[in-house]
Amino acid sequence: MRISSNTIYDLNVSSMNRQQTQLLQIQQQIAANRRVLTPSDDPIASARALEITQADSINTQYGTNGKTAAGRLSLTEQMLGRVMDLVQSIRQDAVTAGNGSFTASDRASLAQDMQAKYDELLTVANTTDGEGNYVFSGFQTDLKPFSATASGVQYLGDDGQRLVQVASGRQIAVSESGADVFTRVRSGNGKFAVSAPTANTGNATYSQGTVTDATLLSGHQYQVVFAVTGGATTYDVLDVTAGTTVAAAQPYTSGASIAFDGMSLEVSGTPLAGDVVQTDPSTNQDIFKTVSDLIAALKAPVGTPVQQARLQNSLTDGLVNLDQGLNNVSAVRAGVGTRMRETDDHLSSSDDLSLQYKKVLSGLQDLDFAKAVSDLTQQQTNLQAAQKTFLQTAQLSIFQFL
Repeated sequence: MRISSNTIYDLNVSSMNRQQTQLLQIQQQIAANRRVLTPSDDPIASARALEITQADSINTQYGTNGKTAAGRLSLTEQMLGRVMDLVQSIRQDAVTAGNGSFTASDRASLAQDMQAKYDELLTVANTTDGEGNYVFSGFQTDLKPFSATASGVQYLGDDGQRLVQVASGRQIAVSESGADVFTRVRSGNGKFAVSAPTANTGNATYSQGTVTDATLLSGHQYQVVFAVTGGATTYDVLDVTAGTTVAAAQPYTSGASIAFDGMSLEVSGTPLAGDVVQTDPSTNQDIFKTVSDLIAALKAPVGTPVQQARLQNSLTDGLVNLDQGLNNVSAVRAGVGTRMRETDDHLSSSDDLSLQYKKVLSGLQDLDFAKAVSDLTQQQTNLQAAQKTFLQTAQLSIFQFL
């Protein structure tokens, strides 16, 4: 078969071009530290790398969200801790106020200290984060949640909890409604609250009361009405809601338990005829009202046994309500702590997953330097051989011999 000079030239040029292209490919791979520069280099690896890259990007966003959630939860937890510190301090003031040797000036000083803590408590309830959003306002982040009015502190926010997506199937609440923290506090012992009308003329004081049998609780209002006949004091227990008498003409002993319908309380002191001690089903009472009632009680005059009994009863009410408030805030804080731990777990998982994604991408895309340098050397040798061969072939022209 006859091969023309043009064919020889074309084949050799084509071969050298191919060798140069392969050499350039390896040089670009080494420069970029990537085995796959274009999808055509390895279509399967490129498709898989795209999937991994997208998944890693989503995981990175979840990690960013997790850090945001952790910051907001940390701020909420700190504020709840401050609330607990203030309420505990106010409770200590209330215990101190029970000292019978205190003068009106002493109680006034305690009331002033308690007022300062009340103001700080309101400030904490209206805390904002670094972006100016109110922490305890629910979804209404731009609305100041608590406002002091003549009738007491009003909550203006809502019950919403802001959520942050920290994983493909998990959203974590990063805020707490101010209503759940400050206003939804059960009065009394959580089941019923004991009180006494200001019209009482005796010096009887009462305990907070306990539940002796939860199955017997009716949710009714009761009154213990005292009577004095011939120097003997007795009491009747009336179910005000049902309009019935539960117990009649029971002998009264100071400090002894008075039990009825699953409830028990102690009354001490000397009640006079017509005096009443009342129980009502527990309702929600905000922490601010509890503290303001204590402040008012400390400012009231205490010059008679009756006034002393009113102060003692007010302190009893305040202490039990503060305890309920502490329990409520503690429960909310525990929930925040649980979500903080979960957020940390998600962040840790996100970091581990990110490392795994990078490892897989490295296997799909990264260059084996030892092999690449070896291929580069081999390709250079091949190109040089092709060039030298072409040079020798080009000199076979018959014109070289004429």
